[in-house]
Amino acid sequence: MSDWNDKIIAEFRANGGQVGGQFAGAPLLLLHTVGAKSGRPHVNPVMYQKVDSGYAVFASKAGAPTNPDWYHNLLAHPRVEAEIGTGRVGLVARVAVGEERERIWSAQKAAVPGFADYERNTTRQIPVVVLEPAP
Repeated sequence: MSDWNDKIIAEFRANGGQVGGQFAGAPLLLLHTVGAKSGRPHVNPVMYQKVDSGYAVFASKAGAPTNPDWYHNLLAHPRVEAEIGTGRVGLVARVAVGEERERIWSAQKAAVPGFADYERNTTRQIPVVVLEPAP
């Protein structure tokens, strides 16, 4: 997975935040987290949805039975950074719950039907994380 992510990250940075292939035209950001256990910096490309308070990202892991590592990282260290286009912003992560989660998640599945497939492929509830500007 690291090599695959590294190629997407390099393409993202070389093309002002745009990538081709399966992510062509999709809103993609590079999420910078700090390892929950290691304390080391990590960068992961993730699809996002613009929401009123910032950006929503989805810990889908393509419908795997476990959450992605970046999700555990931001739970331990909610202050993150994201590269969006050619900019970089400081953000604070929080997990959406209740009506907010359902509203954002439903919109994501409608916009990108593959997320509905991920949901069908797992028994866990896929976390929706809202990234808001850091104070």
